[in-house]
Amino acid sequence: MAAEMVAALFNSPYALTVLAFLLGVMVLVSSSKRNRNSGRQGQLRLPPSPPGLPVVGHLHLLGSLPHRSLRALAATYGPVMHLRLGRVPTVVACSAAAAEEAMRTRDLDFASRPRLLMVDRFYYGTGGIGFAPYGEHWRQARRVCVTHMLNARRVASLGGVRAQGAAALVDRVHRHAGAVVNISDNLIVYSNTVISRCTFGDTDYGVEGGGGGARLRKVFAEIEELLGTVPMGETVPWLRWVDVVTGLEKKARRVFEEMDGLLERAIADHRQRRRAGAATGEEGDFVDVMLDAEELDTGSIKGIILDMLAAATDSTFTLLEWAMAELISHPHEMRKLQDEVRAAVGPAAGAVVTEEHLPRLPYLKAVVKETLRLHPPTPLLLPRETLEDTRLLGYDVPAGTRVLIHAWAIGRDPATWGSRAEEFAPERFLGYDLRMGQDFAFLPFGAGRRGCPGVGFAMMSNELALASLVYNFDWEQPGGRMPPVDMSELHGLSVRLKAPLLLVAKSWSPVSGMES
Repeated sequence: MAAEMVAALFNSPYALTVLAFLLGVMVLVSSSKRNRNSGRQGQLRLPPSPPGLPVVGHLHLLGSLPHRSLRALAATYGPVMHLRLGRVPTVVACSAAAAEEAMRTRDLDFASRPRLLMVDRFYYGTGGIGFAPYGEHWRQARRVCVTHMLNARRVASLGGVRAQGAAALVDRVHRHAGAVVNISDNLIVYSNTVISRCTFGDTDYGVEGGGGGARLRKVFAEIEELLGTVPMGETVPWLRWVDVVTGLEKKARRVFEEMDGLLERAIADHRQRRRAGAATGEEGDFVDVMLDAEELDTGSIKGIILDMLAAATDSTFTLLEWAMAELISHPHEMRKLQDEVRAAVGPAAGAVVTEEHLPRLPYLKAVVKETLRLHPPTPLLLPRETLEDTRLLGYDVPAGTRVLIHAWAIGRDPATWGSRAEEFAPERFLGYDLRMGQDFAFLPFGAGRRGCPGVGFAMMSNELALASLVYNFDWEQPGGRMPPVDMSELHGLSVRLKAPLLLVAKSWSPVSGMES
């Protein structure tokens, strides 16, 4: 009913008058609040801030690609900026020095997460692991994840799942060899399949193949899009009705109900299997491990599963898609990588890339790291929130401030990466003993106590898939188009290619070294 009433308002000849009146009231209320807060603000040395607007603050400056807009603002206002996103005070850190102070020197001060409307909805109010506020729930959930699900032994034990996923990826591409292949879709299937099998075991719940798989991949994509959306009601509560009018609220409800049905079914099936005496604990899948953890209730388990399915799938797919796009755009680097992988695997008939080959592929690792530098899966990382009044590079940051670590800008900073900071140059990582999460000029997965716990698993999956694609195929653009490919971006929870990556794959024979 509210949506119809608002739609009628927009279609009436009095719409502009009514909206002007409403905005006027909002400006007065906003001004009143600012006046009440001006005394304390005047005593603080806040970071530099661009001019803002009443009510919306600096929201209008973000544009459709916030990571690019914020870097442009930092060029004027410095590596630490203070913004007001509606009612939300926000600090943006755009330098390695600022990131290191926030994520190492003062890590505890910056360790929490803000409460976000979309996160509360999809993560059952818990935040899973990645979005959870700092506290006992986060500590328990992370301990279960790190100790029982992502330890080195378990990551190694899942090698068979990754190998099967990579083989299936190669087989799907082989079936279309010589024709145009939607490599983006194939990478999504690979990512979904590997993560879902590690999470659910052999039951795919419609994730693999068929119409059910396509439907659920669409749901995952919608969740990631919604998690990357900031509802108007979150930043400007008076405009919450806009989320109804635009259909955002209806879409969020539909997607949540569909995903919740999947999670309910998965947990119920695992509980039934456990009652029947099937394997549990360390020998079970991720859901079994979580059901063994007494400190996790059903909502917490669902939130962690969603972290695995949506966030892990998205980061794997996004990295592989950007890596293939960069390699197609840089034929010399593509050939160098193919030569390395093909030499390591050898010319034997039926040879396949295995995880045993990966330690002997330094250029492959350099390609992956260079892709992560230029295209971190979450360019602004997940937002943090200060637990108490603190400081950042000499500026005051009050408690409750939202903090964005701009990994994308830091990874392209010429002060660190030199005059070729914008170029794809994997050789910069050869001989560079870089440990992710320890070098604050390179933060694709965050750092400190809120760094991603699944880096080891993700890197194995990414390297195996990429090596398999460049070993088995020679690649080119459709119609013989010359590089580069279209690198236009689409913003969501992650930043991915705006258009699907369409390529021609020509099968390569290891025996003859010729196309087949």
